[in-house]
Amino acid sequence: MKNYHLINNGKAMSTLDSFKVFNPSTSELIAEAPKATLDELNTIIQSARDTFPQWSSLAYSERQNYINKIADVLEQNSEEIATIITKEQGKPIGATLGSMFEIGGAVAWTRYTATLEMPVKILQDDENGRVELHRRPLGVVASITPWNWPVLIAIWHIIPALLSGNTVVCKPSPYTPLSTLRMIELMNSVLPKGVINSVTGGDELGAALSNHSDINKIVFTGSTATGKKVMSSAADTLKHLTLELGGNDAGIVLPDCDPEAIAPGLFWGAFINNGQTCAAMKRLYVHRSIYDQVCESLTNFAKNIKVGDGFEEGAELGPVQNKMQFDIVNRLVTQSVEQGGKVLLGGPLDNPKDLFFPITLVAIEDNQNPLVQNEQFGPALPIIPYDTVEEAIAMANDNDAGLGGSVWSTDKAKASSVAARMECGSVWINKHGAVQPNSPFGGTKSSGLGVEFGEEGLLANTNIQCILS
Repeated sequence: MKNYHLINNGKAMSTLDSFKVFNPSTSELIAEAPKATLDELNTIIQSARDTFPQWSSLAYSERQNYINKIADVLEQNSEEIATIITKEQGKPIGATLGSMFEIGGAVAWTRYTATLEMPVKILQDDENGRVELHRRPLGVVASITPWNWPVLIAIWHIIPALLSGNTVVCKPSPYTPLSTLRMIELMNSVLPKGVINSVTGGDELGAALSNHSDINKIVFTGSTATGKKVMSSAADTLKHLTLELGGNDAGIVLPDCDPEAIAPGLFWGAFINNGQTCAAMKRLYVHRSIYDQVCESLTNFAKNIKVGDGFEEGAELGPVQNKMQFDIVNRLVTQSVEQGGKVLLGGPLDNPKDLFFPITLVAIEDNQNPLVQNEQFGPALPIIPYDTVEEAIAMANDNDAGLGGSVWSTDKAKASSVAARMECGSVWINKHGAVQPNSPFGGTKSSGLGVEFGEEGLLANTNIQCILS
């Protein structure tokens, strides 16, 4: 069994205590992860603080070169990291959207971010004076990541923070800490010591990061409830925040669609990573004129998707990552049926023996059904009919979440007009959840604050300083 360590100031750091990490497919113990104390956390934060002046003073082009070196080392070790992801998270290693896909995305995101520039802006230069707008790094950025995409989301947090001149302390989820620990270990093989550091342990570490006086920004991806706690804890020290929180994305299918043609896109929009994705489609609204055909086409497509262990040949989807989330999915599907939902495929399960939840499609008339109004974050999709586009938009917006949405139509102009009225940060047309590094990504309403990706995401890791002469 491999030993995992924290990384502090470029070196492996052992802890007296540890916690167990299990394979969700088999329930087998994979490894024990280091469990840091608050004193050890303080030591790690101090290392990042001490390194900040040196790192931030490097030329921007030098930091770009270091970011490209990170991409190289991740690419060179992609199979090893992907194997760890599959063991601890469950997603199939060779699936179209599995753990090798995650590593490929992490490498591509890193390389793209390295191309971004942060030039000085000249706001005025005339006989009355010159005004320059500079972007300055914040200091130490704390990254708190979830268990669904343990490497990719960490990259989303870490890379723009480093490129803009900050140092970073990363705390991964205790459910999936191993791939992130290994990734940061590899990063330290090409970076100056102290630039990127890791810490693992319980929720008390997240709380400590949130209110720590030497942390200048928190980047958090996770539930809305936890995001509110992070925001509250950060208030005393007036930290910068980027919060990407829960989503309950709606898809709207207009009546001109070909049900069979859109079924694959609808399926993967909803069931990428077994539905365990913030920007997966969680609710599907279909015009009543094609409702039955869409339900049938989606069901037929879903029946051919193999669910299994992440190392099993042909498996496209794996287990729900943990028992707590499994129970949430099962409970919501059970409640949906009790309140009038009709199961087209799949659950609920009466006596589950493992964490494999069947691909589940539920036909639902009532927009207030629990499976519609609550984020399931798992392999269950409610399908709701509508009669008018106005009704569909109203139902889609009748939710506290506002992360993503999608519109499906052969008429892109019509789809765009519907998209403009959806209350969410990103809207895709004829696809769902296709995040990309040049498109700023963030939520409205209860789905978060701020954006990641692209120039806007990079600048979110900086302060503005104006020099007037």
